[in-house]
Amino acid sequence: MARNRDPLAGVSALATPQTQPLPGRTDQVRNAAGGFVFEKDLWQRVEDFLILGTTGGTYYVSQEQLTAGNAAALFEAIAEDGPRVVELLTGISTARPPRAPKQRPALFALAAAYARGDAATRQAAKLALPKVARTTDHLASFFGYYKNLAGKPTARGTAPVTGRSLRTALASWFSTGSPDDVAFKVCKARRRRTPQGETFDLRDVLRIAHPKADGPQRARLFGWIAGNVSDEQARETLESVDRFLTAKAVTTAREAIQVVTERKVPWEFLPDAMLREPKVWDALVDTIGMTALLRNLARMTRIGTLTPASEATRRAVARLTDRDALLRARIHPMDAFLALRVYGSGRAQPNPRADAHTWAPVPAIRDALEETYELAFGAVEPTGRRLLVAVDSSASMSWGGVMVGGSPIGAPYKVGCAMAVMLARIEKGNVHVIDVDTSVHASKVTPRTNLREIGSWQPSGGGTDLSLPFRWAREQRMAVDGIVVFTDNETWAGRAHPSQELGAYRRTVAADARVVVAAMTAVGHSIGDPGDEGVLNVAGLDASLPMVVNGFVRA
Repeated sequence: MARNRDPLAGVSALATPQTQPLPGRTDQVRNAAGGFVFEKDLWQRVEDFLILGTTGGTYYVSQEQLTAGNAAALFEAIAEDGPRVVELLTGISTARPPRAPKQRPALFALAAAYARGDAATRQAAKLALPKVARTTDHLASFFGYYKNLAGKPTARGTAPVTGRSLRTALASWFSTGSPDDVAFKVCKARRRRTPQGETFDLRDVLRIAHPKADGPQRARLFGWIAGNVSDEQARETLESVDRFLTAKAVTTAREAIQVVTERKVPWEFLPDAMLREPKVWDALVDTIGMTALLRNLARMTRIGTLTPASEATRRAVARLTDRDALLRARIHPMDAFLALRVYGSGRAQPNPRADAHTWAPVPAIRDALEETYELAFGAVEPTGRRLLVAVDSSASMSWGGVMVGGSPIGAPYKVGCAMAVMLARIEKGNVHVIDVDTSVHASKVTPRTNLREIGSWQPSGGGTDLSLPFRWAREQRMAVDGIVVFTDNETWAGRAHPSQELGAYRRTVAADARVVVAAMTAVGHSIGDPGDEGVLNVAGLDASLPMVVNGFVRA
């Protein structure tokens, strides 16, 4: 007969099954897969939401559940320290390179701060609004979210409650920057739709806000927006209005090309009808900025400007592969990766209420974007440190698609592999990449991996044990300066927790190893111990991720 085992002998701070919490730790929660992980603190959850949003949900959690959970965390943070929320969302919104692929989570948070915050929070939000809501579309989103959170029901729907503080904030949108700077924003878009689909017109906002003019030029601008100043009077003193009216007067593609090339009128001022003309975009291929070129490749393909073997395609390819121009424009490899993925998807639906746009990608443009990606590494400095990169290859990482601008760019596993390729390329051979589910698998990633290859890759599809990167590195006696893990944090299958295996690795192999846990979804928890100063939790498709890893591992 087997000897009865003392049940207390199973309690260990060195090796605890992931289906049980760590002994003595009260900051762990059960994840959606049944494993225990560290609950991210309130501020980490809010930051994840601001970067990732909640579109699409996860393998385990629906979009609605994810949205409700993150909104609740945001409201709790506003109640605890509203000005800190505003500071955080402003930093993420204005970061260069961008930290968030979409602006709407920050705009929602700003509206929530106004609707639910105290006087200090509203004051901070008032100062932040022109920095975060930089365009008419941003302002329309903010206004729509605010109506939902602090509006009052009427017979015709919902009306906003616009107190003095909000009116002052809206007025600041019209008063921040020179009069001509504001005129430029107004001319780019006078009317947009709120997230609820309602029409949003700057003329109506001006009437609500009643901004005070600081001089005759701004007074004339306000009068022109309100319809009390004629076009001729406005264009006399505001250059942007003059260029806008010049552009709006064109009726043919030939005239549009002339004002763009000779008068240097911004392409955004052209009438919508002209931006559907292939010949106009044929001229713009040579004149718009590099970032605008990357963002409009799909449009130019959709309307027929970029076609196989065309002259416009040849010139676009020449620009996309001009190393010096790319470096001057500070195009980051992540920018090129996103452009390649969006363009290659052949589909975009930035507004869920509108029809999706589709196009047939031109092979030469896709090839050029791959070269853009390669050339963009020219200005990126390596850390000189040794890295182990682990990509979660469990089944949950194959579910859903990471979305950018309404375009699917790949499942979390594929995006994680693409990030691993970037790090391997930047670090010039000092990176080893592995796949992890309930065992360690060799990764296909190398510094020379073609990003198009990753589109056909599939994860191994097993369970999840995220203690394995640290255990494997310890067993292999692989001394590295940093370990980077791309995951959804839904670990459950290991005999020990990731933090325990990390501790063992540090004790026996590399005492100063630092860890970056890159979350692909905003689920509110992490394998990274929040009390460990050598662990950094980051989230999402942050274009600055390689630089974050660089700086953190160097420290």
